[in-house]
Amino acid sequence: MEKNWIKIYTSADYYRSEMVKQALAGHDIATVLLNKQASSHRAFGDIEVYIHQKDFSNAIEIIILNQI
Repeated sequence: MEKNWIKIYTSADYYRSEMVKQALAGHDIATVLLNKQASSHRAFGDIEVYIHQKDFSNAIEIIILNQI
């Protein structure tokens, strides 16, 4: 992964992580999902959402306003 990417959100629920990604993408914030779940059993591991460091303040505001 490139430099200056930071983790903004973590969840064991793929759909919740995707909701965060889509909310941020709707405000022109580039996002990347990193799936760290075990491929054989979805109960272990998390889905992480990463953004550019420069978008951190805006991303936090969007997540709070959307109550995600």
